[in-house]
Amino acid sequence: MFRRTFWFTAGAAAGVWATTKVNRKLKQLTPESLAAQAAGKAVEAGHRLKDFALDVKAGMVQREDELNDALGLHQDPDALDPAGNVRALPGPRRLRAIENQNHHRPKHSYNRNEDH
Repeated sequence: MFRRTFWFTAGAAAGVWATTKVNRKLKQLTPESLAAQAAGKAVEAGHRLKDFALDVKAGMVQREDELNDALGLHQDPDALDPAGNVRALPGPRRLRAIENQNHHRPKHSYNRNEDH
């Protein structure tokens, strides 16, 4: 009698365990659950991508500083030399400084007929 009770209880417990396990899996496979899982993974991937972009940007700034040190280019992009000219700066920074320099100068007329 004890053996039958033991095996009946063990079978019932195994059945409850299996039913619970199957129901959990079925809930994970519903469209709502799959959508939530996909959204969570997308957000996680977005955070990883943002962290990667920030690491790349920090590396670029560090490398730019190293190159500026090696080339001696630590100057203010808007700085002028004593003659009022824009100092030698690389690429777009020089163009921006020249534009700022020309923007702040008074405009002179180049009409040669005005001199007479």
